[in-house]
Amino acid sequence: MKKTATPRKPLGTGIAKVLKRLHYPLDVMLLCVRWYVAYSLSLRDLEEMMAERAIGVDHSTVHRWVIKLVPLFEKTFRKHKRPVGKSWRMDETYIKVKGSWKYLYRAVDKAGNTIDFLFRAKRDKVAARRFFEKAITQNGSPETVSIDKSGSNLAALHAVNAQRETPIKIRQIKYLNNVVEQDHRAIKRRTRPMLGFKDFNCAHVILSGIEVMHMIKKGQMKCTDKTLLSAANQFYSLAS
Repeated sequence: MKKTATPRKPLGTGIAKVLKRLHYPLDVMLLCVRWYVAYSLSLRDLEEMMAERAIGVDHSTVHRWVIKLVPLFEKTFRKHKRPVGKSWRMDETYIKVKGSWKYLYRAVDKAGNTIDFLFRAKRDKVAARRFFEKAITQNGSPETVSIDKSGSNLAALHAVNAQRETPIKIRQIKYLNNVVEQDHRAIKRRTRPMLGFKDFNCAHVILSGIEVMHMIKKGQMKCTDKTLLSAANQFYSLAS
């Protein structure tokens, strides 16, 4: 197997603790986790691909790596996420879990940069408000938010504005949301081979990894290195 680029800096404390219990080379684990969240591959695809490289790893083991490592990678990524614009486009898309539709709330700015995301079991005012509160906490307040004709999203924004001295301007103009609807496709393209998730919490973690990799590909990670790192190496650097 060709050696992949791995972090040269010391591992983060949280990452190091998790890795002690996983008992596999770091470069193998990082490669599998990145490929899983970046490409349209199933866990069994990865098991076969590793076997071709004389690396014996069960698909369930790869799944365990994803569940253990992705939350740590997301936490690190958020510390290095580039600022986003003040004009937001918000929408939700459907993700199937155990045969039922659940809801991935997402927002991008007018340039297409991901602002934030939140996976919820219900599509209602409470879920939408929780999304807006999380997005504002993580990214600062927007000047305007464009939404579709959803009554729950509108009610959630009104509830948020009720707590603010300067209200957020709300726009319900469908064509303005084309950019976020198009951006959904990158996420759905990755989840399609999974044929639905079996567990809500696992789906939450995996979707977080997909979103982080998607943001990295869009150039949303600030790099301290003077040389421009590839998207792959930016992802690997989250372990340091």
